[in-house]
Amino acid sequence: MNDQATKTNGHNMSDLNNHHKLEKQIRVWCDGCYDMVHFGHANQLRQAKAMGDYLIVGVHTDAEITKHKGPPVFTEQERYKMVRAVKWVDEVIEGAPYITTIDTLDKYDCDFCVHADDITLDADGKDTYRYVKSAGRYNECQRTAGVSTTDLVGRMLLLTKQHHNRGEKEYGIDKEHAGNISRDSSTHSPWTGISQFLPTTQKIIQFSEGKEPKPGDRIVYVAGAFDLFHVGHVDFLEKAKAEGDYVIVGLHTDPIVNRYKGSNYPIMNLHERVLSVLACKYVNEVVIGAPYAVTADLMEHFKVDIVCHGQTFIMADVNGADPYEEPKRQGKFKQLDSGNEMTTQKIVQRIILQRLEYEKRNRLKEQKEIALMEAMKKQ
Repeated sequence: MNDQATKTNGHNMSDLNNHHKLEKQIRVWCDGCYDMVHFGHANQLRQAKAMGDYLIVGVHTDAEITKHKGPPVFTEQERYKMVRAVKWVDEVIEGAPYITTIDTLDKYDCDFCVHADDITLDADGKDTYRYVKSAGRYNECQRTAGVSTTDLVGRMLLLTKQHHNRGEKEYGIDKEHAGNISRDSSTHSPWTGISQFLPTTQKIIQFSEGKEPKPGDRIVYVAGAFDLFHVGHVDFLEKAKAEGDYVIVGLHTDPIVNRYKGSNYPIMNLHERVLSVLACKYVNEVVIGAPYAVTADLMEHFKVDIVCHGQTFIMADVNGADPYEEPKRQGKFKQLDSGNEMTTQKIVQRIILQRLEYEKRNRLKEQKEIALMEAMKKQ
């Protein structure tokens, strides 16, 4: 009897141990600059999270980025906040080293590191992931074609709408000359050469939460361009989420945004802005190509309880009417103060004021990557 009990208990203990082994949390490490966090960054983090259970993201300091790559567009505090707002991120490590080592993975109890299938180089032109690669603790995910921080900087330096319709004649610029302009302001290295972003329903599904509001949920509706998704947007959406349970973001079309923003806005097209907003943990749903005016039909369709807007200027609709006239009439409009004065225009101003620095950064990055590619071909 006792022997049988011991055997049974032994088997149970063994099964329990095996269960614990199977249930061991897989901790994944990602690191990077995460400057001007866009849907390409978010897609990398989404893929990395799918490889494990807990995603830790290390973000480099301004000093480290400047040393190895050139000046970042956003400050480290802004970049930390942006990464924390990505819905697949569980933890952010501030001031992570630029070169990823085994010691870093061990320090945070991470099983492996994940990076996209391009190469990141340090100041000496060496692969920043060489140590974790040689140790077999490196996994790759697919790079998102059609976007990079370098490309976005290039778009702002161009000050044209060429990024909306690449390869087409626009403003009297033919395809050949448009290509030359792009190459002057962007980078065409083997890894970060930019092709047109092609949206798919699959990509939207991957980014989407896919959950409808629960009965009794208080539904918040906000609308805008949300161009170059930034910390000001994050702070505003966090405030909006505090107003209810389910946040719907109405994204305006490129022509509508251009009407009230002017110049070369939006910098990112509608499809790119959709993914950037969907990646934010404060957002539950996105209306693609939302009307400028918030109508009674829209509010009824989405069962909106409150419509929120930030402190930015509200331009009248084409007919001269207030686009928020209906929610105001229903007593369902609230203007929020996020406490953050960042705007898309201010980001562009940062780029323009330091134009030469960013052009130099892009040029040096391209040179290092091409040199490495040539060396790899010889091997």
